[in-house]
Amino acid sequence: MKLRKRAVLKVIVALFYVAGLIAAVDAALTARTSTGAVAWTVSLVSFPFIAVPAYVVFGRNKFEGMADAFRERHEEIDSVLDQFGHKLDPWEIAPGETASWYRAISELTEFDIVHGNDVRLLQNGEATFASILDGIAAAEDYILFQFYMIHDDGLGQRVKAALTERAQAGVDVFVLYDEIGSSGLPTRFVDELRAAGIEVSAFRPNQGWRNRFQLNFRNHRKLVVVDGKTAWVGGHNVGDEYLGLDPEFSPWRDTHVRIEGPAALQAQLTILADWYWATREIPDVNWVPQPAPDSDQHVIIVPTAPTGKLETASLFFVSALSAARERIWLSAPYFVPDEAVVKALQLAALRGVDVRIVTSGKGDSLPVYLAGFHYIYELRGLGIRFYSYEPGFLHEKVMLIDDEVSVVGTHNFDNRSFRLNFEVASVILDESFAGEMQQMFEDDFAHSRQIDASGLEQKPLWWRVGVRLARLASPVL
Repeated sequence: MKLRKRAVLKVIVALFYVAGLIAAVDAALTARTSTGAVAWTVSLVSFPFIAVPAYVVFGRNKFEGMADAFRERHEEIDSVLDQFGHKLDPWEIAPGETASWYRAISELTEFDIVHGNDVRLLQNGEATFASILDGIAAAEDYILFQFYMIHDDGLGQRVKAALTERAQAGVDVFVLYDEIGSSGLPTRFVDELRAAGIEVSAFRPNQGWRNRFQLNFRNHRKLVVVDGKTAWVGGHNVGDEYLGLDPEFSPWRDTHVRIEGPAALQAQLTILADWYWATREIPDVNWVPQPAPDSDQHVIIVPTAPTGKLETASLFFVSALSAARERIWLSAPYFVPDEAVVKALQLAALRGVDVRIVTSGKGDSLPVYLAGFHYIYELRGLGIRFYSYEPGFLHEKVMLIDDEVSVVGTHNFDNRSFRLNFEVASVILDESFAGEMQQMFEDDFAHSRQIDASGLEQKPLWWRVGVRLARLASPVL
């Protein structure tokens, strides 16, 4: 019996090593980044008992099946897209009237810049959810409500009550959430929404045999659309910590925008594409653009996803950074850029662009937090200024390019947002709004400590080793 057990054990060990070698070859051939290929290959060959199961769950970088799902009902979907495109035609800015990098974004997203919008900057949770809850209360026909994370806490209960009231008043309400981000959401919470007549679904990234075991792909978008007229997008999720009520991370620093006008339809199509993947249903919604009455700001919504052959998120940021001539100010909780973005920042600094980057002084993910210091050190000596936000946890994802281009969205500056997550950003092309963004950044700088990149080499050995190990693992975090 003992000999048989030993023989079985040897076979299992041999199978793990063979599987590790096969997976290592696959990682070397298919990983989207060289650092990712190295990290997976070394892990799979050296520690197959741990790395092989991890590779099965986290190893792939391309989300499969979405295009096939849309082809299943292409006639109906094409009809929706035709309505969307034709109705927005009068509000679109012709490609020849914009800078070349805007054309690149339009090609990536299949959206065009549209005018006739009014954009309001919403700093921190109280302002954001006061605006969203007011918008929900004013809904007449429907509400599309999509968040990565929904908690059953004080804010979650307020949101549930607001959505329930509108549903009982005859408004169609659709709620979409991510299983990983909302893993703690009780079944009871969802059941109560459904009992009120609200359509609720998880994003369901595991549909299809190719996605069956994958936990890599997450829908990180935070979007609300009311009646096709008004949209909200930004960094907040639905949870009390976003109102600054978590003692460990308070005060929470985050940013959202409220957009009224034709750009709301671009946000609407972004949500509905996700809703269709999750449910195979296409709700009947409004596709007639409603321009803002007293404003004409130019906006484009930029959804990015790991579904195509192009890395839309990374290309979006590289194009924006490469277009800067005077200023790049950006803020993100994590700073783990890919090689292309690092080079774009280096070139911007060499052009004399004022590059300032604010990250959080508190990390909620130690490996990602540590990995950021590798890139801060790598970008030393170029005049790039790094800041550590000190009062609390900084979670906003915003960027200011020169004196006109503002970006507010859901992208973190890391591999997950660049290559693995479904994300969305709003790009606002307006000098007045950029002035508000500048003031917001200056307030954040005033509450931050500037990081001495050259001094990082004086840190203890254990800290520097941790930074390098975290950086090596960052492509697969």
